[in-house]
Amino acid sequence: MRYAILADIHGNLDAFRAVLRDIEGRGGVDELWCLGDVVGYGPEPSACLSLLRGYPHVCVAGNHDWAAAGKIDTADFNPDAAAACEWTSQQLTPADMEYLRKLPLTETRGDFTLAHGSPRDPLNEYIFSGLSASGNFQRFGTSYCLVGHTHVPAVFQASEGICRKESLPPVLRPGGRMIINPGGVGQPRDGDPRASYVVYDDAERVIHSYRVPYDIAAVQEKMRRCGLPAYLSERLSGGL
Repeated sequence: MRYAILADIHGNLDAFRAVLRDIEGRGGVDELWCLGDVVGYGPEPSACLSLLRGYPHVCVAGNHDWAAAGKIDTADFNPDAAAACEWTSQQLTPADMEYLRKLPLTETRGDFTLAHGSPRDPLNEYIFSGLSASGNFQRFGTSYCLVGHTHVPAVFQASEGICRKESLPPVLRPGGRMIINPGGVGQPRDGDPRASYVVYDDAERVIHSYRVPYDIAAVQEKMRRCGLPAYLSERLSGGL
């Protein structure tokens, strides 16, 4: 079985479609594993939800998902994120809202725990460093944990009481215990504007990491027409 692991689509339909085309071009997968924040920031939240629901998939809740559905407030969001969330909520159908409200905080699939932020705080914690990762290894019982939220692809490995952060390599053979972030589909923040995702092949026990270009200018124009905050569209160009 093959699984595509996606995070932080953020209403960016062009990036999401580009990733799905890339997946099909590489032989397809049996299921999508989505690590939350399907909506927020981007100009086509409802279309992204509809596209995701058309595939066999599992999805956990992101903070933007639950905020857009009115399940949590935006008190901790920066002004641009809060404004985008309010706009997003107005674009969602009742079915979209119901889907987002029912998303679980975590899921388990075989050797993998799925969470948006972290297993310790699934909605809000960012795992940027070995220090923050080290405090989470006792919070999941599987060999591996998949997270998003930072929009930065990375792998954290715990060994002999030390947690090390590394860039996510093109090919990863999981071993020991790991926390793995596939990077962001709709709003990368590692300086590379291309959409990021990974594919896990459970027969080969290997994770392949991919980057996919898409028409960023077209998305930026859609965001301008929607009246979304300018910084949210500008940052797409630099993957910031």
